[in-house]
Amino acid sequence: MTKFTRRGLLGAAATGTLGLAACATPVAKSGPAPFSGEVDFFHGVASGDPLSDRVILWTRVTPKTGTAPIPVKYEVFGANGAVITSGMLSADAGHDYCVKADAKGLKPATVYTYRFTALTDAGEIASPTGRTRTTSASGTAPVKLVVISCSNWQFGRFNAYKALSQESDIDAVVHLGDYIYEYGIDGYGGEVAKKIGREHDPITECVTLSDYRRRHAQYKTDPDLQAAHAAAPWICTWDDHESANNSYRTGAENHNPENNEGAWSDRKMAAVQAYFEWLPVREPQPGKVTTAVWRSFDFGDVATIHALESRLTGRSPDLDWYSVLAGGTTPEDTMARIQARLAEVNDPARTMLGAEQEAWLEGAFRKSVAAGKTWQVLANQVVMARNTMPNMLETMSPEQIAAQDSPYVTAMVEFSTLGLPMNLDAWDGFPAARERLYASVAKTDARLVTLAGDTHTAWANTLYDADGARRGVEFGCTSITSPGTGSVIKDVPELGKLFSDANKEVEWHDPFGHGYILVTLTPETAVGEYKKVSDIIGTDWTLESVSTWKAVPEDKGVSRLMPA
Repeated sequence: MTKFTRRGLLGAAATGTLGLAACATPVAKSGPAPFSGEVDFFHGVASGDPLSDRVILWTRVTPKTGTAPIPVKYEVFGANGAVITSGMLSADAGHDYCVKADAKGLKPATVYTYRFTALTDAGEIASPTGRTRTTSASGTAPVKLVVISCSNWQFGRFNAYKALSQESDIDAVVHLGDYIYEYGIDGYGGEVAKKIGREHDPITECVTLSDYRRRHAQYKTDPDLQAAHAAAPWICTWDDHESANNSYRTGAENHNPENNEGAWSDRKMAAVQAYFEWLPVREPQPGKVTTAVWRSFDFGDVATIHALESRLTGRSPDLDWYSVLAGGTTPEDTMARIQARLAEVNDPARTMLGAEQEAWLEGAFRKSVAAGKTWQVLANQVVMARNTMPNMLETMSPEQIAAQDSPYVTAMVEFSTLGLPMNLDAWDGFPAARERLYASVAKTDARLVTLAGDTHTAWANTLYDADGARRGVEFGCTSITSPGTGSVIKDVPELGKLFSDANKEVEWHDPFGHGYILVTLTPETAVGEYKKVSDIIGTDWTLESVSTWKAVPEDKGVSRLMPA
């Protein structure tokens, strides 16, 4: 059984997210047979994948007693409280008692509320009420997005989720992956979790379907996450930790069959199934590859958001520098190993998205441009900009270098003098695939705005292809809780400026703190406002706007990013 703490439930009640859960009214005599046990809504409600006439609605009905399917009614309400659409669903063990409805027949650019009701012998048990919104079918109304990623339960409280739930007039929340983390209590974040009483459930690493379900269930008990889901529709795409660290089509860095973790295909499908059960996303149509979740969302005449899948369908095997540097026996051997790894990185056969998704994306760009949308936006997991480490021997003092206690950082000191790409798990590890994407941007005259997560740090980047032509801009968000480079590279307060000075494409970088980006798109500008919470360990915190950057559309492209 998933652990539900008294503190978590009382906290949820205090925020109002469980305010309706205990209400019971008599069951109507007609309709499906009521459930003969007790139920509750411990995990809140959520909506997602908004279109101009429909939206996905989600909840989980928890049976306290009994195991039979539970009849569940969903209702969508207009501004005057009238029921706009409704329907019946069935919560059953085969879907972990999660239900999703594609609520259709809605009006464009309209705010709705919704709720679920479980039918039981004791009466109708109502869920919390959520707020959702359809997209505009046309027009130039501003599009307001909250961009987030990397929410590790063990590293701290989800204060940034609470902050974003209080933003006004949000069209959608865009989650770029690492919604959950797969590690056990002895893994990533375990030491912090033990100190603050926030350890993962199950206590072991997630490998099986049951494991992933329990981990999703735990995260969804958080009242701040529930509040964020209830405030606006989400557009979600997974990164690696929803399955395993540094995952790709045929494996993952953190998948070890030699340690009785089984076949990667089984683990991958278990992770995907739990994700589909627990997130408000439309699933691939019958006959499509199970992981083919790339899809587009139009927001009037202002923008199209293209959500990518860059992990489990077409991604080539993981490459890294650390194993190369750690394995060298002499300086000459290390350099030879670096050159060999660089040749692997530059292999034109390497792919991030796979051929099918690459072709789809070019077609999606073309369709959006032809329809007159100003911006073509990528909900993309990892940083696209070229990015090298600053030369640590030249930019850091001997005292700063001596203060480093991370084996990874100390191994990178000499490496940083070479001017090579730093993070091979980002688009820098797939340069040929990045050039193919930029070629699609050029062919279609797309005005590219890339949203990126993964690094736990904030970026404002201007993107150029290998020939130096400007191809777009990038807003990279920091994390909800996961630690960034500023907590790994110690005692270098000017670290962000060192990165921006070392990289043509990096206009601004903040390697410290946690929060989100408020992205506002209009026909005239694309603006990213970077916001951070002051603390993730305690419950007392403030929200600060730390930097704002903007780009403007050009005839066949986009300007560089500039301070707003």
